[in-house]
Amino acid sequence: MGAKKCPVFLSLFLFILSIIFGELMKLTKEAIDQLQKDLANAKTYEDLMGKNGAIKNLMKHALESMLDAELSDHLGYEKHSPDGDNSGNSRNGKSRKTVKNEQGKIEIEVPRDRNGSFDPVVVKKYQTTVGPIEDKIISMYAKGMTVRDIQSHLEEIYGLEVSPSFISGITDKVIESAKTWQQRPLNRAYVFVYFDAIHYKVKDEGRVVTKAAYTALGIDSSGNRDLLGMWVGDSESATYWLAVFSEMKARGVEEIFIASVDGLKGMVDAINAVYPNCRVQRCIIHQIRNSMKFIPEKFRKEFIKDLKKIYQAINEQTALAALDELDEKWGKKYPLTLKSWRTNWESLSVMFEFPQEIRKAIYTTNAVEALHRQFRKVTKTKTIFPHDDALLKILYLAYNDLVKKWTTLRDWRLMVTQLCIIFGDRFEKYL
Repeated sequence: MGAKKCPVFLSLFLFILSIIFGELMKLTKEAIDQLQKDLANAKTYEDLMGKNGAIKNLMKHALESMLDAELSDHLGYEKHSPDGDNSGNSRNGKSRKTVKNEQGKIEIEVPRDRNGSFDPVVVKKYQTTVGPIEDKIISMYAKGMTVRDIQSHLEEIYGLEVSPSFISGITDKVIESAKTWQQRPLNRAYVFVYFDAIHYKVKDEGRVVTKAAYTALGIDSSGNRDLLGMWVGDSESATYWLAVFSEMKARGVEEIFIASVDGLKGMVDAINAVYPNCRVQRCIIHQIRNSMKFIPEKFRKEFIKDLKKIYQAINEQTALAALDELDEKWGKKYPLTLKSWRTNWESLSVMFEFPQEIRKAIYTTNAVEALHRQFRKVTKTKTIFPHDDALLKILYLAYNDLVKKWTTLRDWRLMVTQLCIIFGDRFEKYL
């Protein structure tokens, strides 16, 4: 690596750092001369990227130069300028600070002012990392890696030694973002909303209890998915859901056209108490699962085949005829199963009010259950959460990772036309 190539490498590295820090950096002539020497003497990767390599020295000089420039801007005059005479504030030496990035620890000198009013931006007073290292830690945590896994990964890949508390401190910053997101205003209307809960073990006042993470996944008037919120509370109940619906209304949701829910008792009444015009479809898959509890293993395959004639019927009249046939064949042996279908028929049959495309979208809560399956992949390494915020943090990070892959609902243009015909002006005003 000859000396003639040094300016080329230096320019490249300065450009890379300008991208990282968001601005071109001004280095002193002495700093540039030293960097040219470092690059000229670099023979190995370690000479460039290692503990005392040229890149680390480059970043050190860049940070210190930017801090000096910030202080000059704060004071209103350059170093040694007579403009500073009797200005009421002046430079007051430097303090040492250690920050971390992907190259490990960097020792920098931070300039001070005599009045103590200097609050740097490029490296804030209590900031301990620079560059993308925080984003990498948060990304690894969002993918389900434990704090110890992240610690080992950073040491193995980057040679960076950090404590578990350091990693936790970075990921804890997400909690405030999650709470802000949770309180954001929502759209005025959602075409479909899927409501369900997923359960976790959480410490609460010294005890380990099962808590529900309530989730509401909406489809807006453009056919896009929108996670309306996640609420950590006690075991799933219609009473808690009622509070969720009330909060959604307070955050701006005026109208829900169709809701898909599981078989929780009182759920339909809770929704209609807040959104009286909402059509509520009870999840067919949940109903089938509950039905199978009463059917012996040897008869289940045959029973499911008969059930399909009900929920795959072309209309409600045909479905009721299939239900009568099912009752006649199985009712005497397993009366509780058929009683459940009769009792819940009003909310099980809502889907027959709509064309096939919409029916496919609402007959089950599978859309939100698919989200929960992704959550479980991320949380499987964490058997017990220390508190509610820890659970909310990991779910929020997982959601942020997943939302990048979400697409518009299939057949949406056709469904919009159908919904306009079915709901008329009530729907069209939200388009």
